[in-house]
Amino acid sequence: MAACVSRVQLSVTCRDLLDRDLGSRSDPLCVVLQDAGGGRWAELDRTERIKNCQNPEFCKKLVVDYYFEKVQKLKFGVYDIDNKSFDLNDDDYLGGIECTLGQVVSSSVFTRPLELKQGKPAGKGVITISAEEIKDTRVVYLEVEARNLDKKDLLGKSDPFFELYKQSDAGTWQLVYRSEVVIKNNLNPCWRKFSVPLQTFCSGDFNKPLKVQCADHDSDGSHDLIGTFETNLAQLQKAGDGSAVEFECIHPEKKRKKKSYKNSGIFRIKSCKIETEYSFLDYVMGGCQINFTVGVDFTGSNGDPRSPDSLHYISPDGINEYLVAIWSVGSVVQDYDTDKLFPAFGFGAQVPPNWQVSHEFPLNFNPSNPYCQGIQGIVDAYRQILPQIRLYGPTNFSPIINHVARFAAHSAQQGTASQYFILLIITDGEITDLDQTRQAIVNASKLPMSIIIVGVGEADFKAMEFLDGDNGVLKSLTGEPAARDIVQFVPFRQFKNAPREALSQMVLAEVPKQLVSYYKWQGWPPVKPPEVKTM
Repeated sequence: MAACVSRVQLSVTCRDLLDRDLGSRSDPLCVVLQDAGGGRWAELDRTERIKNCQNPEFCKKLVVDYYFEKVQKLKFGVYDIDNKSFDLNDDDYLGGIECTLGQVVSSSVFTRPLELKQGKPAGKGVITISAEEIKDTRVVYLEVEARNLDKKDLLGKSDPFFELYKQSDAGTWQLVYRSEVVIKNNLNPCWRKFSVPLQTFCSGDFNKPLKVQCADHDSDGSHDLIGTFETNLAQLQKAGDGSAVEFECIHPEKKRKKKSYKNSGIFRIKSCKIETEYSFLDYVMGGCQINFTVGVDFTGSNGDPRSPDSLHYISPDGINEYLVAIWSVGSVVQDYDTDKLFPAFGFGAQVPPNWQVSHEFPLNFNPSNPYCQGIQGIVDAYRQILPQIRLYGPTNFSPIINHVARFAAHSAQQGTASQYFILLIITDGEITDLDQTRQAIVNASKLPMSIIIVGVGEADFKAMEFLDGDNGVLKSLTGEPAARDIVQFVPFRQFKNAPREALSQMVLAEVPKQLVSYYKWQGWPPVKPPEVKTM
């Protein structure tokens, strides 16, 4: 499964806590637990205990790994600590709350009344949580070249590449970057511009020793050292504005053996810039709203909804694959949308009153207001519309993609990172308008939107896998390539027996990267950029 997007530190303050101590005030501590499934909660972290305080501002931050694609249910508990034991079961409970990490990170400040149990307030007590990403978001960009490198190959010139190391706290050298381009037969190579996160590059320490090693590449892996030198980021930063910083590449053996030895070439840093690279959380915490739209396939190939073998048949326990997909993905995304109003459309059915085939009809039959209230609203609209329409065809994706793209284009004209659009299409896979859909996706790839396709049933999903673009860049019929990969396809059958959250984790894992790649491409910072914390 995808690695965590990042780590978040939560600052907690409380007001008007209950007073459980006779003759003095409570001594509160706050603990955060995460839902571990099956009614179990696992402790993630706890604050320090503050003595005699009903309005504590805890100094110790609570650190939590953050995954966009999961609903991470958290429980915050505040306890009055009157003993030295670690176990909280013998301490007085002053109240708590349950929420999701998504709710916390998408609110700049998250405040809730404390409850002793559900529906029973803990006096006037309230808890306030604010989230901050733990990350130095700066990135080092370097342009380097070399001059007059030693010739290492008998028949030709050297094939030089370089490696960059930082010194660890233990004094060992740790590889930070290896140049990806081996420049053949060239003693004056100019490598491509590259970037390394500042944290990785030098752990944020501009004076940390760095070592550059230049070698001649041999396909059998026995690379010959050309030369090496040591420096630090503070020195490298002097490069730029037309003036390079130069270093002599020294081969230790040659230097030891030859008195007349000067160097094995000159390594030149043409430019060294440090820029801020914003993360998914920077954008979400900075005010970016994620707008969620659903498109449901009502074509004839799904089968008659009244028949138990239809993909639209609602089982006695009230579900089918379409509903599970809506719940799984929607339950994660809804935390990032303040109004919780989600447009939901169907396609490929004949709709009343004139029974024309429509490829973008609102599930609530209200074209001027196609919004459903929350994920439950989409589910209710879907259940109500099923008996009122006739499943038909063909299966055209492009109208609904173009529909969402119009909203995304309108938002993009504002030139700010304020709105991002996710379209979830649930389909049985028999796509008819493949060429138009390819064009629609290529157009949409230039807009702030991502498309998730969940394939239900047992059909052959080759066309969907083609649209996903994982096996190479998707191109339109005219050969125009997608500006970025925005489609994620997942066949539902792979998740039939998996926990419900496994589907959302798979389909949403790409979204943070897609959102960041769009805003980075546009050069748009978050609406409210994070305060830069220098080391």
